[in-house]
Amino acid sequence: MTSNEDRDKPVMGYPPQGQTSYNNNNSTGHPNYHNSQPTITNTAFPYSAPPPTAGNNYYIHHPYPSQPYYNPRRATFFRRIIIAAIAVLVILGTITFIMWLVLRPKLPEFRVDSASVTPFNASLGQVTGNWDIGLSVKNPNKKMNVYYDRIEASVFYDDEFLSETALAPFWQAKRNATTIRARFSAVGVYVNERSLKRIADDRSKGLVDFNLRMLAWVRFKAGAWRTRRHLMRVYCEGVKVGFSSSSGLGTLTGGANACKVDL
Repeated sequence: MTSNEDRDKPVMGYPPQGQTSYNNNNSTGHPNYHNSQPTITNTAFPYSAPPPTAGNNYYIHHPYPSQPYYNPRRATFFRRIIIAAIAVLVILGTITFIMWLVLRPKLPEFRVDSASVTPFNASLGQVTGNWDIGLSVKNPNKKMNVYYDRIEASVFYDDEFLSETALAPFWQAKRNATTIRARFSAVGVYVNERSLKRIADDRSKGLVDFNLRMLAWVRFKAGAWRTRRHLMRVYCEGVKVGFSSSSGLGTLTGGANACKVDL
C-alpha cells in the first residue's frame, strides 16, 4: 500500500517540464478527471520538421537539376548541315569568280555631248532656268547586255541643288552606244546668299559651271546568266555653259565632258 508521499513523486522517465497538470479541487488529493481540464505547460520539447515523405525523395537524392542529355547523332546532323552550307557558298563564289574572269564585265561610259540653259536668272535668293542636256551612253562589254531599270538625274551648282528629273528605262546590247536626254526645270529655287553671289559673278564673266549627277539601277546579262540589280552612280562635274551678255541663253562650251561612273 502506497503512501501519499509516493504518489506525489514524479514518475521516472518523464521529464518534469513536459508533464501535464490538472486543476484539482478535490479535497481528497486525488485528481478529479471528470471535472477538471488538462493544462499544457509551455515547457514542451521544441518542434522539429517531419521526416521527408516519398514525394520529396527526388530533391533529397538530386539536389541540383540533371544535365541535358547529349545526343551525338543530333550534333553530327547539325555539323553536316553547317558543312554543306559552307560548301554551297564556296561553290557559288567560285562560279561567280569564274564567270567574272570569262566575261570581264565593264562599267558603262557616260559623256555630256550637249547642254543648253534658258532662260537663266539668279536674283533675290532664287534661281530660275530650264536645262536640256544630251548624253551619250556606251556599253563597252563584248559579251554582256546592260539593262537600265530606273534612272534619276539631278543638276547642281557646286553642292546647291537646283532641279531633278527621272529618265525612261532602256537597255543596251553588246558594244552599243545610245543617246539620252535629261531635261530639268527650276522655278524660284532657293539658294544661299554665298552661292547666289558666285553665280552672279560667273554669269557676269559669261561662263557658269554646273554639275550633273545620276543614280541608275542596272543589271548585266550574258545569255542565261544575269546579275542582280546594282546601284550605279554617275558624276558629270564641271559642265561649262557659256552665256552671252545680250540674252539669257547658255550653251555647252569646251566640247564634250566625260563622266565618272561608280558601281
